[in-house]
Amino acid sequence: MKYSKLGKTDIEISAVCVGCMSFGKRSEDFHLWTLDEPESEQMIRHALDLGINFFDTANTYSHGTSEEFLGRAIRNNCRREDVVLASKVYFNEGHLSGEAIHREIEGTLKRLGTDYLDLYIIHRFDYGTPIAETMEALDDLVKQGKVRALGASAMYGYQFMNMQNYALNNGLTPFSSMQNHYNLIYREDERELIPICRQFGVTLTPYSPLAGGRLARPEWDSDSERSKTDWFSRGKYDGFRDQDMPILARVKELADKYGVTMSVIALAWLMKKDVATLMVGPTKARYLDEAAAAVDFVLSDEDCLYLEELYVPHKVVGAL
Repeated sequence: MKYSKLGKTDIEISAVCVGCMSFGKRSEDFHLWTLDEPESEQMIRHALDLGINFFDTANTYSHGTSEEFLGRAIRNNCRREDVVLASKVYFNEGHLSGEAIHREIEGTLKRLGTDYLDLYIIHRFDYGTPIAETMEALDDLVKQGKVRALGASAMYGYQFMNMQNYALNNGLTPFSSMQNHYNLIYREDERELIPICRQFGVTLTPYSPLAGGRLARPEWDSDSERSKTDWFSRGKYDGFRDQDMPILARVKELADKYGVTMSVIALAWLMKKDVATLMVGPTKARYLDEAAAAVDFVLSDEDCLYLEELYVPHKVVGAL
């Protein structure tokens, strides 16, 4: 496993991150395809065996049970200081108000069973709260020792720049990471958000690297429980199915050429884009194995151009 620093901090993250939206109690109003607690712990144990130290969850994943499952599994299988735990705030009452941020961090820490987070991420941009209020509340958490570093997720470039500049210009803690929507069939952030992150030295930790599994198989749909019930993922991708299927065909072509899975090709392309970690939401151990293999699989520049050349502009998905 390879490791790198998170932004300009001394926090070291693995090149594969376990996205913990796959863990938690199943429910009709969230997800029906998540792993139960014993299955979640088994997956986390496998990740640790692979050298993965980075785990990402959120206060709302499976109504908080994702955080609970992750916290107990970490306590059962490793030392707290040996892992990097990230969680998020926004999809809650008050969004990113100062009151909400101070309230939600307490719930997250309690559910995880820890007294600090390594990385606290704002899940979206909050149009209803002044940037000053949000950034000052986040900085408070860092000063109190409840959070080591800050991250952002899924927003427009100008929004991120405004927030980052406010922090830097007012002596507050800036963002160290950006968890944006980025994969071979969704590349809209290449226009502005990603260059802005590069300008600030912010680490890229993109979500949905396999487009909800679509880049892992030659067919658009599968018979998995997630494919059949994840309507949110369908909303993100189905509108561009006809334009994106030829890209899937090229991923399959290169996978056959090199004797690897489609997942390895799609993830290796993302690593070629100098992202810091591959955020995989595993429901099977082999998904983590494939991500680990992709870290060491290097595509040629010609291969990357071949995968990229059929892309057409997409509707923005992720930023609200």
